Amino acid sequence: AAAGILCYVGAYVFITYDDYDHFFEDVYTLIPAVIIIAVGALLFLIGLIGCCATVRESYCGLTTFVVILLLVFMTEVAVVVLGYVYRAKVEDEVNTSIMKVYDEYNGTNSNAQSRAIDYVQRQLQCCGIHNFSDWQHTRWYEESKNNSVPISCCKIAGCTGSLTHPEDLYQEGCEALVVKKLQEIMMYVIWTALTFATIQMLGMLCACVVLCRRSRDPAYELLITGGTI
Repeated sequence: AAAGILCYVGAYVFITYDDYDHFFEDVYTLIPAVIIIAVGALLFLIGLIGCCATVRESYCGLTTFVVILLLVFMTEVAVVVLGYVYRAKVEDEVNTSIMKVYDEYNGTNSNAQSRAIDYVQRQLQCCGIHNFSDWQHTRWYEESKNNSVPISCCKIAGCTGSLTHPEDLYQEGCEALVVKKLQEIMMYVIWTALTFATIQMLGMLCACVVLCRRSRDPAYELLITGGTI
């Protein structure tokens, strides 16, 4: 179950980041998501080893289970650290690239930047970088010469994006909302890694308890050394 949830969270991060990938250039931002998917896949195998070792009361199997869980635990701690590092870098990444993305907008579906901006403005209910007036400084606005912003800025039906009716447009800029959204996504990874790191710690403790009980059982010691009771 833990493996499935970890893989789901990692996939969710990939899918969501794909909608915002034009607003950051550092591909390493996705490293925590890659690690958490790999950990999820590995955790499924580890769980099978742990179950088999516990049922068979295998000393070697339980020891292997504890060692591997410890390695996974350390990996998840690394995910938490990387998550915090990249969460802090998101704002700088967006600030650096968002102006360039808006300047490449041409209003057609064939243009990736146009699709990304229209999607963000509709989903986050925002317009422009800081507010809708930012569109007046873009190449698309200068070329269109119709004193309007994209339809994706409209908050009501029947709006044409005309700047003569600013009350029909979203008032908040997209930059701060994109940063907030990406940081929230990274926090999902951080909290998921922390939660399952705690669960794995309990798993290691339980396995250690079983190992200690087996090692203190005289009958078990005779059995593994080839003696008779």
